[in-house]
Amino acid sequence: MATKLSTTVFSIVVLQLLLSAHMHPLHLESPAPQPQPPHHNSSQYGTTEGSLQPQECGPRCGDRCSNTQYKKPCLFFCNKCCTKCLCVPPGTYGNKQVCPCYNNWKTQTGGPKCP
Repeated sequence: MATKLSTTVFSIVVLQLLLSAHMHPLHLESPAPQPQPPHHNSSQYGTTEGSLQPQECGPRCGDRCSNTQYKKPCLFFCNKCCTKCLCVPPGTYGNKQVCPCYNNWKTQTGGPKCP
């Protein structure tokens, strides 16, 4: 009688567990991957269009304009271009092909807007 009762109780407990698992299924899926911050040591970071945050324009433009004798206008236009394009070409001169927005923004007379 005792073994029959314990078997019945065990069966009821198992049945309840199965039913509760069916009503509230366990989510065994892995969580969705979270976006990772950009790798600042990447050679392309900041040089491809849209890869910078607006607050990163200042230091990038400081590097870009470090060799010019016209630092103030260079920094002004570089920051303006970076704010719009969210990229600054690498180096102190040239390399604008890596950032088409920066490269293609022209003045009213057709000259380059961005240093």
